[in-house]
Amino acid sequence: MDKIIVLDFGSQTTQLIGRRIRDMGVYSEVIPGDTPLTNEILNSDVRGIILSGSPESVYTKEGAVPDQKIYTCGLPLLGICYGLQRMNHDQGGKVEPLPKREYGRIGVKINTKNSNTNNSNTTNSDLAARFLAGFAPSFTAWMSHGDTLTTLADGFREYGTSDTGYPAVVLHDAKPWFGIQFHPEVTHCEGGDEILKAFVFDVCGASKGWTMEQYVEEVRSSLAKRVGSNPVLLLISGGVDSTVAGALLLKTLKSDQVHLMYMDTGLMRKDETKTVKATLERLGAKHLHIIYCEEEFLGALKGLDEPEAKRKAIGDLFITIQEREVERLGLPDSCFLAQGTLYTDLIESGKGVGKKAHLIKSHHNVGSPLVDAKRRLGRIIEPLDKLYKDEVRRLGRIIGVDEEVVRRHPFPGPGLAVRILGEVTKEKCDILRDADAVYIEELKRRSLYDEIWQAFAVLLPIRSVGVAGDVRKYGWVLALRAITSADGMTADVYPFPTKDLLEISTLITNTVKDIGRVTYDISSKPPATIEWE
Repeated sequence: MDKIIVLDFGSQTTQLIGRRIRDMGVYSEVIPGDTPLTNEILNSDVRGIILSGSPESVYTKEGAVPDQKIYTCGLPLLGICYGLQRMNHDQGGKVEPLPKREYGRIGVKINTKNSNTNNSNTTNSDLAARFLAGFAPSFTAWMSHGDTLTTLADGFREYGTSDTGYPAVVLHDAKPWFGIQFHPEVTHCEGGDEILKAFVFDVCGASKGWTMEQYVEEVRSSLAKRVGSNPVLLLISGGVDSTVAGALLLKTLKSDQVHLMYMDTGLMRKDETKTVKATLERLGAKHLHIIYCEEEFLGALKGLDEPEAKRKAIGDLFITIQEREVERLGLPDSCFLAQGTLYTDLIESGKGVGKKAHLIKSHHNVGSPLVDAKRRLGRIIEPLDKLYKDEVRRLGRIIGVDEEVVRRHPFPGPGLAVRILGEVTKEKCDILRDADAVYIEELKRRSLYDEIWQAFAVLLPIRSVGVAGDVRKYGWVLALRAITSADGMTADVYPFPTKDLLEISTLITNTVKDIGRVTYDISSKPPATIEWE
């Protein structure tokens, strides 16, 4: 089966590259950027190599360097952002810091003079023409870099320029090397898929041969082989990720092997425990352990207001309770711990494929010291860790998870604790739970829910003066969040019809007596994250 290799240098969107290629029907594999390129890796199935972006600079010691065999293997190369800078630097060109970084949406124009691939100096003209056919004459790209190419290495030629005047598309005259100073893998980049298709199909000549159904079979085979007859314990929240992970385990292993542990932390959505129990029983779960531990979690969060401190406390307590309950249940030491971790969780926690990703925020099932310790012992199973949210939904549909569950909006592992800014208390949880339930129910009633990637309410640590029935009211301030996205790595604000937003706001303040004011978050990702903490 034809394959494209993606070298991961630590970009937050590296796995998106691989995912976009898989969506095209071509198998892709993401490996650390400094992996030695052995003959086993560069086998006959590999049709091309993509060098990803990175938070580092090529001129610092932190910038990862690829195996130099990449430049002699004869395979087509596509450098994206840092990947282009790396190629230019390694071949003797110069990369320097920008006086003002290029970030977000920036226009790019293809230079028609240089893109004349009949140029007598261009021996790579046929491949160059195929690649450039994927570009519009001008388009809006998505950029995120603080360095630029100030001197092109011998053989490289500029074919596209950003509106700020810097190289944006660079090709080599004689070798199948291509570079772009923006991120086509991000959904907000105009024509990004066409650019990647031009490289994968027209330059590399890759053939389609990969499907999600095939991926499911590969994961199931790998799970069965690794687990054997040992029991598996899955910490399940009831959200899409952990539910699909549970369904995958139940479809792959004997039901007696699979233990599902749900913790009612007191940080869950309204009526969550009842809903989770019904869903898991429909999936055929024989061993469902519901742990009521609200007092323990609220106790661990008492006095904490810093986001990372809250996430760490929750993560540690999750594992502490899990270990205690495993002992109570009498599960053997050979028991595996399974989690519904997605690739976005790993990336944001600085745990991507390589070692160069930066920490954005800790996830309770990724960054906790106790989870790290179990990870080092090799006793953690994360069957979804190469997938993004929309891919998990597709997988869920393939293995028969109910549509109502599959289409559910994401919910963070730490629950309402990261949607209550400041210290978490039972009173605040109850207020937010009620307000969020009104919000989500109204979105469904108005047929807006499925237009939105994720919607939720956030309780702010401030109160505001208002008037209710001619009486002074001093109530909490609630922020509503609703975003559109394809993968959760970038997001835009959902453009609410004003009438709906006004009516939902009024309904919340009329229904939840402790809410005195409602605001709407209009921040995109980046620069903001989707969750507030």
